[in-house]
Amino acid sequence: MPETSQQHADPFAQFQAWFAEAEASEPADPNAMIVVTATPDGRPSARAILLKGVDASGFVFYTNKDSRKSDELAANPAVFLLFYWKSLGRQVRIEGTVEPVTDAEADAYYATRPRISRLGAWASQQSRPLESRSVLEGRLAEYEALYPGDEIPRPPYWSGYRVLPERFEFWQNMPYRLHDRTTYARGPDGSWVTGKLFP
Repeated sequence: MPETSQQHADPFAQFQAWFAEAEASEPADPNAMIVVTATPDGRPSARAILLKGVDASGFVFYTNKDSRKSDELAANPAVFLLFYWKSLGRQVRIEGTVEPVTDAEADAYYATRPRISRLGAWASQQSRPLESRSVLEGRLAEYEALYPGDEIPRPPYWSGYRVLPERFEFWQNMPYRLHDRTTYARGPDGSWVTGKLFP
């Protein structure tokens, strides 16, 4: 039976180690994650989003603040993240809550996006009904004319969230479905308490 990977005392260090391996092995979008939100009455909603930042305080993604996910997060800040790296036989599950990123953080990330992506943030009324693709293309053309150069301000409704983890689970595929599952839960004093789960 193969050895499990080194276990770090800090879940962020564990994530960074696994993420580095995923970046080296996954054929596309190793930073893709499933983000699960819920309505106030508990109806779940899931979608794939790209992770755009991680540090010792949390996991950052960006979106239109008028989107369905943002509406749900405004009503219920609980969130669940799932990373699955098939080439490594690994997944990471993260439970927590969200807080908004600062305007400075959102501005800095927005400035790194390709020009068309920045214009697309203006053109798209994310999650709202779209009559036809030509309507979106027409709106994009309008904003291309409005902002002909590279100076494109960030829309006031476009920003990001930081997921503040309360619990992690690192799952490693093992032979005969005897998988290795390591948990980290934040204790009352803010430290991380590790544990194992049956597969």
